[in-house]
Amino acid sequence: MNEKLKIKISIADRVYPLTVDMSQEEGMRSASKKIDVMIKQFEENYAVRDKQDVLAMCALQFASQLEQKKVDNAVDGTESIERLTKINELLDQYLK
Repeated sequence: MNEKLKIKISIADRVYPLTVDMSQEEGMRSASKKIDVMIKQFEENYAVRDKQDVLAMCALQFASQLEQKKVDNAVDGTESIERLTKINELLDQYLK
């Protein structure tokens, strides 16, 4: 059973209390740090008037990275090849 933790995550100088599984804590904290780094980069490189604009750009950046990984995987078929290899191995074991 996953134990729940109450943590506080800071994003854009605001604190957000969250309840997460223990297994998610490290990922949440890492994501928070990456968002803050990206916010700083956007603020340094662009004339940004509003934190909401910066946060929207961060969301777009992360979402586009995720979508690009899906597209890349669909194009090269790595995941499909791995699944087919596992199925083939299971069939070989079953037929022997």
